[in-house]
Amino acid sequence: MSKLSVLLVFVPADSGVDGPSLLGESEHSGFLRGIKDSVLKNVIKRAQFAIPPLSLMILSSVDEPGIEQHICDLRFETFPLDRKWDLIGISVQTGAVKPAFELSALLREKGFNVVLGGPYVTLFPERCYVHGDVLVIGEADEIWRTVLKDLRNGTLRKEYRVDEQPDLSCGHKVKKDALDLHHYFTTNVVQTTRGCPYSCDFCNVHVMNGHKIRHRDIGEVVREVEGFLEKDKRIFFFLDDTVNADEEYAENLFRELIPFNINWVGQATTKLGENSRLLDVFSRSGCGALLVGIESLAEESNRAHHKFHNPADRQAACIRNIREAGICVYGSFIYGLDEDTLEQPDAIVEFLDKTGIDVPGINLLRPIPGTEVFERLADEQRLLHDRDDHDAFRFSWGQEMLYRPKKIPIETFIPSYTALTKRVFTVQRAFQRAVNAPTLKSAVLMFNLFYVHMYNLSRKDLNRQKEELEIGNGE
Repeated sequence: MSKLSVLLVFVPADSGVDGPSLLGESEHSGFLRGIKDSVLKNVIKRAQFAIPPLSLMILSSVDEPGIEQHICDLRFETFPLDRKWDLIGISVQTGAVKPAFELSALLREKGFNVVLGGPYVTLFPERCYVHGDVLVIGEADEIWRTVLKDLRNGTLRKEYRVDEQPDLSCGHKVKKDALDLHHYFTTNVVQTTRGCPYSCDFCNVHVMNGHKIRHRDIGEVVREVEGFLEKDKRIFFFLDDTVNADEEYAENLFRELIPFNINWVGQATTKLGENSRLLDVFSRSGCGALLVGIESLAEESNRAHHKFHNPADRQAACIRNIREAGICVYGSFIYGLDEDTLEQPDAIVEFLDKTGIDVPGINLLRPIPGTEVFERLADEQRLLHDRDDHDAFRFSWGQEMLYRPKKIPIETFIPSYTALTKRVFTVQRAFQRAVNAPTLKSAVLMFNLFYVHMYNLSRKDLNRQKEELEIGNGE
């Protein structure tokens, strides 16, 4: 008897996640510029999405007799319509709702059974029932086996809801068998914990995964790293939302990984800079770079958005300590939080010069449906789109304002933001950062030069939006 075939699909956004929207308008910008932008768009896709979707790797690793699973990553592959699929699973990301639903509709018209899951389905199941034959609501690590069994037995239900978050300490081996390794910058993606102890109102991690940190068994993670190295010796991405959230666990884990001589990157809080012992372990285990969320340099703004765990007055020293340990810092800022004023741009530039941050990211606030800040801004009538039009609030590269800042008129804020990015992202600063980087100098240069181009396009998009807002206001 032949096996049943299941296809798991990752759908990218079509909204500028892969770069500023001007990249999609090459036909209006001249032949040579069109070629340049076309090439850059492909580079951006690979730079932004160079790692595989871990959630689909986890599901495809569930072995169930009589069923074979495959992954289709639409960032790099065309959909295999020429094959018979007994079930097609689509991961619906909050930033890619429209293309995911459009694909589901097409597949259902052709007679395929479609199961929808992922972050958006978990947060807004009531909006998804009409778009799929089956819904999986919640973290699907354990319940996916039930779905596969029901498929084999011909007893698929309309809904599978996870009542309790999966126990990560139980063994769930992650395999790469369903991946095309050559599509990605690296396939060494690992998650060691899930959940976030913090409550930043612009983030949906704690909404979906809870405040309690759940840990995988350290021995299991070590074996996974060892196994991954057999097929791919490239850099590791530790995808924990805060890799140092549980400092004792992180120290024990990465101490065990020191003998493997890997290189890795991850995300952390600046609090790491106050723990010299953990910093030393991170450095010796091969940590090359960490993304840290700085957000605002105004303490009032961070508190207004429930970000209490990185006091502004200690951040500079923490970042210097991290870099002195030989670890590059990608510093992520959000300009336009509720207590930010026009003094913030100068403060950010001064902070960058003082700390030597290797790669800065100057972001606009993205009110994500399902977060506390989204609901609050909607109630305060500060959103620029209808609160029910979730597709309008998709992730983009920062080329669109989605709300009105509290203390700065939007017509003033846009020029302030674009002037800031023009100061921060220059070719000269890109080379200076690369020269001063504690490690990964080539990567630091690449990212900074990449951002010089991207923020230039972003400024054009924002200026265009400013003109549209002024026209709409009758000015």
